[in-house]
Amino acid sequence: MINDAMADLRLRDSPMIEHIDFEALDGYRFADGEGFPPSYRAFVRRARTFGLWLVYPPVRSGYADGLHGRGAQLTSRFRASYRDGEIERFDWMVEPDGHWSLAATLEVFAWSENGDALLWNSASRNTDGEFPIWESRDFDSLHYLGTDLCEALPLVRERSVSIFGSRPFDVEPLPATRL
Repeated sequence: MINDAMADLRLRDSPMIEHIDFEALDGYRFADGEGFPPSYRAFVRRARTFGLWLVYPPVRSGYADGLHGRGAQLTSRFRASYRDGEIERFDWMVEPDGHWSLAATLEVFAWSENGDALLWNSASRNTDGEFPIWESRDFDSLHYLGTDLCEALPLVRERSVSIFGSRPFDVEPLPATRL
């Protein structure tokens, strides 16, 4: 099913994979001892961007925009922003679908040109090996998008189309960038 969902994505060009660290993609382990979710691994093998979104893969040494580099920096910024929001009692930051303890566990794995983040909760893996997916718009809200990336992508696409109009491609692979 996951491969079918990813195969339905309309690509402009062939995926760029020279920068991807496939050993890390297949061998990295989270605190629960399990690897990356199947939908994420399938997406990374097929694409790197989705509309305005840059999905961060694990990258080989010397390449930019990796999950453990840029994704970790954005996760740190996200958590600091939400800690401050909780202290200031800006409860609207966790609306409409989140709560403060959830915000403390989310990790950024994708970033949009608009300053929005796709996040997952690696402490809440389901029986299919997937993480629930959340979106934070401008680090000012938490929207639940689904049980995995396959459920989340159509919602991201729908919102993008409503703002920017329809595009002929879902995925426009970017060239790998060296540091």
